[in-house]
Amino acid sequence: MAPQPAPAPLLIACALGIEHLALRAGDRGGAGGPVTVLRTGMGPRAAERSVARVLADPALDGAAVLATGFCAGLAPGMHPGDLVVAEETRDPRGTVGCVGTERLVAELVRAVPGRTVHTGPLTGSDHVVRGVERADLLATGAIAVDMESAATLLCAVRAGARPVAAVRVVVDAPEHELVRIGTLRGGISAFRVLRSVLPAFFEWHRSLLLPRR
Repeated sequence: MAPQPAPAPLLIACALGIEHLALRAGDRGGAGGPVTVLRTGMGPRAAERSVARVLADPALDGAAVLATGFCAGLAPGMHPGDLVVAEETRDPRGTVGCVGTERLVAELVRAVPGRTVHTGPLTGSDHVVRGVERADLLATGAIAVDMESAATLLCAVRAGARPVAAVRVVVDAPEHELVRIGTLRGGISAFRVLRSVLPAFFEWHRSLLLPRR
């Protein structure tokens, strides 16, 4: 009997220490293959450098890449703790389509019941977005913004063909702007949600490994 191929690896990338802590505290069971949780550092340049360095490892050849962490919601009615599943990520350098968004939405609804899940374009920025700039980005069709997802996924697909996705937890929204993530109720809510999403990520990854019909 021919040996079964090794399960494809999964790289989960986040920027901040508090995001990394939430993911490390989550349920690590049920992964469909080797999992690496990478803290990239804040901002698009740091994300690109870190992801490029890690994906240069032959052990991660063809790894699925999922960008996650906190984001700023752009649409009215968003609340801290809501989830954003990107249909695509975009920044001035390009747009990257995401894979398996419907599966991610279904698994997130199961993993974090009662939380609203939004889908749409996720845009990148090189700075924290406030005030009128939020409305300007909403006018482009984006539903949320963060500083690393677009750079992470663009770097990932440039390093080789692979499935990519981005899931973010809203920590800041038009009616709920905050200044310090760790001290306000919205930040605590977002942390708890991020701590609960790993099972959904693993099920998404497992679905990628199933044979296509």
